[in-house]
Amino acid sequence: MTGGGRRRKLHFSKIYSFTCGKASFKDDHSQIGGRGFSRVVYCNEPDCLGAGIHNYADNSVRSTKYTLATFLPKSLFEQFRRVANFYFLVTGTLAFTPLAPYTAVSAILPLIVVIGATMVKEGIEDLRRKKQDVEVNNRRVQVHKRDGVFDYTEWKNLSVGDIVKVEKDEFFPADLLLLSSSYEDAVCYVETMNLDGETNLKLKQGLEVTSSLHEDLNFREFKAIVKCEDPNANLYTFIGGMEFEEQQYPLSPQQLLLRDSKLRNTDYIYGAVIFTGQDTKVIQNSTDPPSKRSKIEKKMDKIIYFLLSLLLLMAFIGSIFFGIATEDDLENGMMKRWYLRPDDSTIFFDPKRATAAAVFHCLTALMLFGFFIPISLYVSIEIVKVLQTIFINQDIQMYYEEADKPAHARTSNLTEELGQVDTILSDKTGTLTCNSMEFIKCSVAGVAYGRGVTEVERAMDRKRGSPLVHEHVNGSDYIRDSIDKIEPIKGFNFNDERIMNGNWVNEPHANVIQKFFRLLAICHTAIPEVDEDAGKVSYEAESPDEAAFVIAAREIGFEFYKRTQTSVSVHELDPISGKKVERMYKLLKVIEFNSSRKRMSVIVKDEDGKILLLCKGADSVMFERLAKDGREFEENTKEHVNDYADAGLRTLLLAYRELDEEEYKEFDEKFSEAKNSVSADQETLIDEISETIERDLILLGATAVEDKLQNGVPDCIDKLAQAGIKIWVLTGDKMETAINIGFSCSLLRQGMRQIIINLESPEIQALEKAGEKTVISKVSKESVRHQISEGGAQLTASSGTSQAFALIIDGKSLSYALEDDMKSKFLQLAVGCASVICCRSSPKQKALVTRLVKSETGKTTLAIGDGANDVGMLQEADIGVGISGVEGMQAVMSSDIAIAQFRYLERLLLVHGHWCYRRISSMICYFFYKNITFGFTVFLYEVYASFSGTPAYNDWFLSLYNVFFSSLPVIAMGVFDQDVSARFCRKFPLLYQEGVQNILFSWRRILSWMLNGFISAIIIFFFCTKAMELQAFNDDGKTAGRDILGATMYTCIVWVVNLQMALAISYFTLIQHLVIWGTVAFWYLFLLIYGALSPNFSTTGYKIFIETLAPSPSYWLVTLFVVLSALIPYFSYSAIQMQFFPMYHEMIQWIRYRGQSNDPEYCDMVRQKSLRPTTVGSTARLAAKSNSLKDTGTNHM
Repeated sequence: MTGGGRRRKLHFSKIYSFTCGKASFKDDHSQIGGRGFSRVVYCNEPDCLGAGIHNYADNSVRSTKYTLATFLPKSLFEQFRRVANFYFLVTGTLAFTPLAPYTAVSAILPLIVVIGATMVKEGIEDLRRKKQDVEVNNRRVQVHKRDGVFDYTEWKNLSVGDIVKVEKDEFFPADLLLLSSSYEDAVCYVETMNLDGETNLKLKQGLEVTSSLHEDLNFREFKAIVKCEDPNANLYTFIGGMEFEEQQYPLSPQQLLLRDSKLRNTDYIYGAVIFTGQDTKVIQNSTDPPSKRSKIEKKMDKIIYFLLSLLLLMAFIGSIFFGIATEDDLENGMMKRWYLRPDDSTIFFDPKRATAAAVFHCLTALMLFGFFIPISLYVSIEIVKVLQTIFINQDIQMYYEEADKPAHARTSNLTEELGQVDTILSDKTGTLTCNSMEFIKCSVAGVAYGRGVTEVERAMDRKRGSPLVHEHVNGSDYIRDSIDKIEPIKGFNFNDERIMNGNWVNEPHANVIQKFFRLLAICHTAIPEVDEDAGKVSYEAESPDEAAFVIAAREIGFEFYKRTQTSVSVHELDPISGKKVERMYKLLKVIEFNSSRKRMSVIVKDEDGKILLLCKGADSVMFERLAKDGREFEENTKEHVNDYADAGLRTLLLAYRELDEEEYKEFDEKFSEAKNSVSADQETLIDEISETIERDLILLGATAVEDKLQNGVPDCIDKLAQAGIKIWVLTGDKMETAINIGFSCSLLRQGMRQIIINLESPEIQALEKAGEKTVISKVSKESVRHQISEGGAQLTASSGTSQAFALIIDGKSLSYALEDDMKSKFLQLAVGCASVICCRSSPKQKALVTRLVKSETGKTTLAIGDGANDVGMLQEADIGVGISGVEGMQAVMSSDIAIAQFRYLERLLLVHGHWCYRRISSMICYFFYKNITFGFTVFLYEVYASFSGTPAYNDWFLSLYNVFFSSLPVIAMGVFDQDVSARFCRKFPLLYQEGVQNILFSWRRILSWMLNGFISAIIIFFFCTKAMELQAFNDDGKTAGRDILGATMYTCIVWVVNLQMALAISYFTLIQHLVIWGTVAFWYLFLLIYGALSPNFSTTGYKIFIETLAPSPSYWLVTLFVVLSALIPYFSYSAIQMQFFPMYHEMIQWIRYRGQSNDPEYCDMVRQKSLRPTTVGSTARLAAKSNSLKDTGTNHM
């Protein structure tokens, strides 16, 4: 490393050195060695006796559901917890006994195929997860071997106590204790986006005693013992101590580097491994991959229980009748039912043992009536779901070309759940935003500058129906299309000819503009990197918005290009000479931004010897700090800040004041004393002293930065909101950041009443200074309870009005709100609000909130995130969607579906979700219909044949019904059917509520399909039997026997169930025509082939079609008459409903059929329910603004 580079880095770290106060063994460190604080780590001593005693976890991680040992038992359990599969296992076993009414092979073979196919699918999906785990576990890192030699090894081989060397832009392989870095004072910069979602860099600093270990050879003799807390899920605390060279040193979170965070702006660090694998904090925040089952599948089990109960009832009733008939069978020593051949039986028809005969008949009936339960249902659904996931994966409209990332459904179990989502719980950073800030507008000296248009403004303008082409700014029309296209500058989307290209010198308040941009160029902690070849300056900043400010100053003409430990140098445009001049400002103090201060200041001395305090901060704290003579532009600036907020921009106010020498000297002494104090309230002391000097400021103006949302986020949220889906944001970001994003993506809007729950009251802050933890906890809990009650009272008071509410709660308050005695009230309040934002949420809290919503509401939840901090939330939700962004793969690896951009969620839910839900719902209803139609004819024949246990159909007719003669059309419907096109799904988002309210799979709809099946079976059986009962069937005068009646009824069933499918389909494709008509044709082909086989195999089917059925006109007439009769009830019901009581999707179908899709009046009438007063989104924002203007106009009249 060059000397210059080292000096630059030394200066970079010194800027922050006051924040890294030295810890002491006071307070929490007294707990080390006690319960929960028993971990002992022997650093760099892998062979010592103490290290061998502790059996700590290895560093490999696993996200798979199965292992090689557990796959068979666990997957078999998964299959046989499905009640239908268990039933067929029992009946398949019974089929090997003499009680079976059919052959054992025909009973057990379908079950083996079904179970085997599903297990293979599960195994392939888990194998993919295994490959991703292997990829992570085999990442490489440098580890100390011996004698100061470092060599590469896989992450999975790391052990507790190992010394590792991590280089710039690498991820930390485990939770490490920072020993030293490329900076002399052992600081390093860490990006924790995978943990808490924040993109700004965090500063970490090792202990001073180890900061000199800069070379590999320094670790030849290094030995240390660390005693610390046991593994836990808290990302923000760490208590421990290190024994080094017979001295004790306290440790804090400042020294802990967490797994999956990334080293930035630091060439390398050395660290000791403290927690590995499952013990790391990021993994502690995750949960085991759950076995997720959709609500439809769970309900399907209930339907099968219902059918099983019906089956048992039928078998029981049939057995009673059979027992009575058997007992009365003897008359004068003669058998009434001689045709049952009691002489060839043991006890099955023995009149002297009627009770036993009835019991055995019951078992036979249970097997015979098993056709009520569709054995191919599960495997058909599995096939359909796999094909549905292929369509999702291949959808070109969800393909992100820039990153070459398509959508990827990692599991096929939950496709229909995508159509039933009630609540979306979303991460913010990297999910809603794309981690970039752009300087877009500013207000200087009461004048608004900047022609840029935000995402929110574009979305609102589209809803007005006219594209935003002209914009009127300060009396001049500005045509956007006329701007010459220039190369975009990252972080800078500002354009205004009045101050660009040096034109600011001609403005009325040029001196204020100069001070404004000079402040932006000086008041920050960014580091310049000068490319000497290109002559360009780039910046490394703590946060994207800070980088945007420095870039904006550079583009306007105030180029910050050099920083030393004591100075900041800027190239400025001199208004008098019109040339760039170099100015150096002596850097006296940096007072950092934090969430309680909400501002940042620097104190500098200019070349004229003036001491200036330059301050930027939130309007909530800045306006009150203005001097009386510093409020000249206050009114205009406030108006502009409100306009910027309405456009979804993040705003900061800029102000300054001049200090005299004495005032600064007094402040410097107090500030230095506070900075060097070693106590728990060091930060509070610094804040109090800063308060004394950050006052009497002179307002310069305000900045407006767009926290750049991912493309299409506002439109996507708008559509999802119109679909009736609730959207919650769970973020690790600060409250003000989250609120700004809420405005950006239209989750919040002006006029929406905000219920803010936090613990920033003066009483609690005073207790925190006193440090009484028990009292703090008690008072904090009561405060949260009171705030929740107040919020609930506001909701109650405004019920019946159009007032919309937003709930915003911070992490500390959330920890109390999620406690057992308060979580129900919290959820009740949250559900009553239009939008919910949880700030400063830990990964565990995200998962707990998700669990609360899922379990208490009983509705389907979807969690979406992109980082390791979102894993628990994704796994806890009914559906986990991972954003395959630029950072890490933890979220994607733990998700059910991966997409590249948040905006694809609209198509995933409103189109694919609706289609999949409707297809699966209709498919299951149809399955039960066709099986009841078939099974009930078997029962009716059983009654007709004196409950003899004789099936109406040939064995192979029975076995192949579900496989060849009814399944393919229903699979085709489950894959291809569309009630409404993709365009109409998005045009009428409320259609999605059919899935949320489960209209298409309600008990009413299920039972109506079952009733249809019973009606069809009754019509088929009685019409066929009555038509063939007495008349001669052919020219020879023969009457129809069981073989002829059975084949005729079977033919009618094949026609009826397939034509019923044709009537139920909304969207015909060539494949559906092929499978429907092909299935019917295959039945006749099968009759020919099967009938040509040996009578020993074909039995009653031998030449039945060629010799008996085909030549008989009555066979064809009965088929035609019965099929039409069986379809009339459904057709009549459908026609009446469609005409007079249409469902929502049927209303949209009418729009298409009648050609009214371009009739705005009719479409608005159909769409009118989509927008409610409490809806969020840009459409709702525009409607609320319009209503507000109407109300204002009415009040003025």
